[in-house]
Amino acid sequence: MSAEAPRRRGVDAKAVYVISVAADLVGMHPQTLRNYERTGLLDPSRTQGGSRRFSDADIALLRRIQQLTRDGHNLEGVRRILELEREVLGLREELVALKETAERTMRETHRSYRRDLVPLRQAAVLWQAARRKGA
Repeated sequence: MSAEAPRRRGVDAKAVYVISVAADLVGMHPQTLRNYERTGLLDPSRTQGGSRRFSDADIALLRRIQQLTRDGHNLEGVRRILELEREVLGLREELVALKETAERTMRETHRSYRRDLVPLRQAAVLWQAARRKGA
């Protein structure tokens, strides 16, 4: 996960796990986690001393990477899949926001309609009746 990429929603982003614990949680070697960081797949937090700290979101990402590699994807393929998944998530969020804006605009437009306008047929009948009385 790159530094600018958002953390997964609904997953705690507090970095608490040292690399050995994170590796144990996902069943990987710590060197594999370092390699994922080096290739840009993962971006764990760092302490002031420079030690890596992994969050629950990082653990979820590692499990997703593990699943994709088990499915036969190489690391470049995994990187691209994760990038596309983040893009799709962003587009879905944007679509929801646009739908809400469109619905709100439509409701405001409907509320602005003048309720005192008379349909054309009724107006024509009233005008003809008034013309006959005045003629």
